[in-house]
Amino acid sequence: MKGLLEKLNLKNMNIGTCAGPDAWYEDSKGKELVSCNPTTGKPIAGVIQATEKTYELLMAGAVEAFRRWRMVPAPKRGLVIRDLGQALREVKEPLGELVSLEMGKIKAEGWGEVQEMIDICDFAVGLSRQLYGLTMHSERPAHRMYEQWHPLGVVGVITAFNFPVAVWSWNAAIAAVCGDPVVWKPSSDTPLTAVAVQHIANGVAADHGFKGIFCLAIGSGATVGEMMINDSRLPLISFTGSTKMGRRVAEAVARRFGRTILELGGNNAIIVTEDADLEMAVRSILFGAVGTAGQRCTSTRRIIMQKSIAAKLTEKLVSAYNQVRIGDPLEDGILMGPLVTRAAVDDMMAALEKAKEQGGTVVYGGHRLPELGQQFVQPTIVKMPAQTAIVHEETFAPILYLLEYEDLDEAIRLHNEVPQGLSSAMFATDLRKAERFLSHEGSDCGIANINIGTSGAEIGGAFGGEKETGGGRESGSDAWKQYMRRQTNTINWSLELPLAQGIKFGD
Repeated sequence: MKGLLEKLNLKNMNIGTCAGPDAWYEDSKGKELVSCNPTTGKPIAGVIQATEKTYELLMAGAVEAFRRWRMVPAPKRGLVIRDLGQALREVKEPLGELVSLEMGKIKAEGWGEVQEMIDICDFAVGLSRQLYGLTMHSERPAHRMYEQWHPLGVVGVITAFNFPVAVWSWNAAIAAVCGDPVVWKPSSDTPLTAVAVQHIANGVAADHGFKGIFCLAIGSGATVGEMMINDSRLPLISFTGSTKMGRRVAEAVARRFGRTILELGGNNAIIVTEDADLEMAVRSILFGAVGTAGQRCTSTRRIIMQKSIAAKLTEKLVSAYNQVRIGDPLEDGILMGPLVTRAAVDDMMAALEKAKEQGGTVVYGGHRLPELGQQFVQPTIVKMPAQTAIVHEETFAPILYLLEYEDLDEAIRLHNEVPQGLSSAMFATDLRKAERFLSHEGSDCGIANINIGTSGAEIGGAFGGEKETGGGRESGSDAWKQYMRRQTNTINWSLELPLAQGIKFGD
C-alpha cells in the first residue's frame, strides 16, 4: 500500500480538510474520517473533515475563481482538461488500484474507472470548441436573432462510493470547459481516492496558472452536504445516491430555485426472449449482476425470461455463477470483491429473507463468506413466482431475481412497473421484438440496449434515467447544456423599431 500511495504522491494521507484556491486548508476543529479497506476491515488512512469555517473559505475561493475562469475562452479552458486527461493517463494503474483498495471493485474495474475519466476529458476537449447556439430568423425586418450559452457558476458535485472518481470527472471535465469551477463532496466511504484526484487536479491547474477551478470538501452529508444543497452560490447540484436522499436534495435546491442533476436508484432488468442468443445473454447478465459486487446503479437486478427457455437459462446462470472467483480485488483472477460496508451485507441478507417470505426460492448463493472477510458474500440468484414488493426495491448487492413471462406484453409490463427507470436491456434476434422494446411503448428507462447488458455505459451518450432515478443526464451528448445558462439575443440593425406580433403601440 505504501508504494501505491507514493506513486500518487500521497506519502502522508493525514492531510487537511479542503482543497481550495491555495491548495490544502488545515482545520484544527475538523474531525478525522478514517477510511477502511473493505477487504480486510482494517484502516488505510485518515483525513480531516471540513467544518463550516473551511467550507466558507473554500466557497469564497471558488466564487472568486469563477469570475476569472468564465472569461477564459472555452478552447483555452479545454487545454486544462486536455492536460488533466494526460495526468490521469500517467497514473492510471496506481489510481485504479487505489479505487480497488478503498472501494472493493476488482482491478480491471478500477483501471476501467480511471480510463472513463480519461475518456471524458478527451470528450470535453472537443466539446470546448462546440458549445454551439442556434440562429433564428426574426419576423421583424433587419433584425438578427440567436442564442448563446454562458457559464453558469460554481457547480456542486456530490458523488457515491461505487464510482468514487469517474462520476466526479463526468461533471468536472464538462463543467470546466463550460466555464464553471467545481466543489466536490465525495462519499465518506471513499475519501482517499478523492484526495488523490484532487492532488492531480491541483497540479494541472497550477501548471496553467489557475486556482480554485477544482475544489474538494470532505465531510458528512449532514454537514458538508447540507451546506452545499442550501448554498445559493451553487446554482447547480449534481447528486449521485439513493432515491431517498435524492428527494431531500431536490426539495432543498428547488426551494432556492437552483438546478439539480439527479442520478438515483436503478432496478435494472433484462428481458430474454425465446429467440435470444443465450450464451451472449449469460455473459452479459453475469457481468451486470456480479460486477462491482452488484453495487452499480446500472447493475442487473431482474431477469424477465420467456417460460420456454427459463429452465435452460437458469441452469446456464447457475453454472456461470459457480465459476466466479471471490476474494481480494487486487489479486489477479478475482471477479468479485467485498461489499463496501458490513451494513451493506446486513441489507442484502435482510432482502433475501424478505424474498423468501414473498415466495422466492434461492437457486444459487445467499450466504456470507466470513472465511474471506466480514464483507464478503456469495452472489445470489433467486427465482420469484411474481414481481413482489422486494423485487420493486433496489438492494445494492449481488442479488439477481428471475421472473418468467408468457408474451411480450407481459414482459414489458413487468419491466416497467418498478418505480426506478435507469438502464434496461433485451436479448432477442427477432427485429420486431427489439424495435418494440426501443419504441415509445417499450422500455421506460433512460438507457435501453439490445443484445448487450444494463451495465457499462460509454461516455459519448447522455447517462441518466427516468421516474425515481431522477431524470438527470450526465456525461455525453448535450448534457453540457445543464452546466450553462441560455441567453436569447436580438439585434436590430435597422432605423425602425417594429414590435413583434405586429403590435402597434401609439403613433
